[in-house]
Amino acid sequence: MSSEITPEIEEHRQPDHEIHPQFLTRWSPRAFSNQEVPNDVLLSLFEAARWAPSSGNSQPWRFIIARNAEDRAKFHSFINPSNLVWCDKAPVLVVVASQSKNAQGDTIRTHAFDAGTSWGYLALEASNQGLITHAMAGFNPDAARTALEVPEDYEIYAVIAIGYRGSKLDLPEKLQEREIPSNRRSVEESCFEGGFGKQL
Repeated sequence: MSSEITPEIEEHRQPDHEIHPQFLTRWSPRAFSNQEVPNDVLLSLFEAARWAPSSGNSQPWRFIIARNAEDRAKFHSFINPSNLVWCDKAPVLVVVASQSKNAQGDTIRTHAFDAGTSWGYLALEASNQGLITHAMAGFNPDAARTALEVPEDYEIYAVIAIGYRGSKLDLPEKLQEREIPSNRRSVEESCFEGGFGKQL
C-alpha cells in the first residue's frame, strides 16, 4: 500500500471533497502474505500511534503484539474461526486495549475515543509503509484477557492483523468476492449543523 491511487482504489472510492490520497488508499484487505515485517518498519507504526492526541495527554492505549509462532498461536486461541480462516497468515497480530481508570480510580471518559484515534494513526502509517491492516471485533475478549493477563481496569477492543498483502486467490471463495475497498456514506449524511439531524 502507499498513497498512490491505483485503479482498484479509483474504481471503488471517489471523494466528494479534496483530501490526501492516504485516506483513500488505506483499506482492510483480508489476503495476507506470510512475509515477516522488519522490526524497524513494525515499530514505526507504533511510533505513529504514540503521537495521537488524547484527553489530558493521558495516552490510555496499550498494544499487545504477537510476532512469533508461539505468541500468534496464543492469539489464534481467542480469535473467532470466521476470522482465523484469513488472518492465520498474518505475521503480526495486535490486541488493542485502553486504560479505563486513572490513578485516582476515576473513569477516563474518553479512553476508548483516544485509543481509537491511536489505532487510526497506526493504520495510516502502516499504509504509508506498504503494509495492510485489518482490525476485527470477532474474538473472545474474556479469553484474550486471560491468555494475555490483561488487568481488569483495561478495556479490550479489537485484534489487528498486520502484514504485507497477499493474493486474494488464497482466500475462501466467499471472501474473495469481498476483497475490494469499501465505500463510505456522504459527508452530508454524517455531519449536522446546529443540532442533531439538521442538514448542513
